[in-house]
Amino acid sequence: MNGAGQAVGSDYAMALLLKFRTVLALVLVIAIFAALAPNFLTVANALIMLKHIAIVAILAIGMSFVILTGGIDLSVGSIAGLAGMVAGALIINGLPLTALGVVVYPSVPAVVGLVLLVGVGIGLFNGLLINRFQVAPFIATLGTLYMARGAAMLMSNGETFPNLIGNPALGNEGFSRIGAGLLLGIPAPVWLLAVIAAGAAFVAGSTTFGRRVYAVGGSERAALLSGVRVDRVKYAVYAISGAMAALVGVLIASDLVAAHPASGESFELNGIAAVVLGGASLTGGRGTIVGTLIGACVIGVLGDGMVMVGISEFWQMVIKGGVIVTAVVLDRLQERLG
Repeated sequence: MNGAGQAVGSDYAMALLLKFRTVLALVLVIAIFAALAPNFLTVANALIMLKHIAIVAILAIGMSFVILTGGIDLSVGSIAGLAGMVAGALIINGLPLTALGVVVYPSVPAVVGLVLLVGVGIGLFNGLLINRFQVAPFIATLGTLYMARGAAMLMSNGETFPNLIGNPALGNEGFSRIGAGLLLGIPAPVWLLAVIAAGAAFVAGSTTFGRRVYAVGGSERAALLSGVRVDRVKYAVYAISGAMAALVGVLIASDLVAAHPASGESFELNGIAAVVLGGASLTGGRGTIVGTLIGACVIGVLGDGMVMVGISEFWQMVIKGGVIVTAVVLDRLQERLG
């Protein structure tokens, strides 16, 4: 009995550690870099890290809905790059209306709206490939990754759209405030993340749509038998993921006041890592928005910390890859322990 009790206690302790592994990882990463880099915990650096975390988290929130259904979206980094290029083209070149023989220069809110529509459109295209043509999500979004990246390159022949400050005479100035602005001393992307995260947490945890997302990830067949329109749910989650990726592209271009077609490369890995680190299962049906936010904090702090202590870019890639593999292994271990 004593041995059995110890075994149960050991399993319980292991399950508890796995449940809170992301929080423990975040504390550990902060402690390590705080010891290695004297300026790591300064207010100025904290604000920079918060902005970077916001970028990862917004992307990861969109990815969360996809992964909760048991899918994957590899196209988000390329969508971000294309979105930035579309925003840059609209600000610099305007929107040619060939039939009318005029060029319209949209205001900044209109630019953002049009770019988000591009992201939603690509997400719906992913949904079409997956639902109508029964293409595996990995393959469908891998193809879209290349298509969106190629389109971004074609828009400027691989060149950058620089100086996206707009023109007061055209009514399209103020683009830089979206990604580089401050409100009460806090970067604008952080405020934007707070709104998106609150909305996403409510949708995932307290709405019929959220319950259907979990149901599709838990068992697609059972969801179908219970009357859930699985195809509509999949269209919706990929559209959400596309919109969040496009928003990230806008934030990056705004912060840099320039758009480059290579922006967002490998961002899909950061998004997936944040979701899995946050406790979501790649097989679907398990995960939370709060967990994703904590996972994004780990990825953001890890990335900035490695830069501050001078770790080479090549080793950063190795370490991030190791983090993803470890997260998946721990996820599988948690599933076995129940």
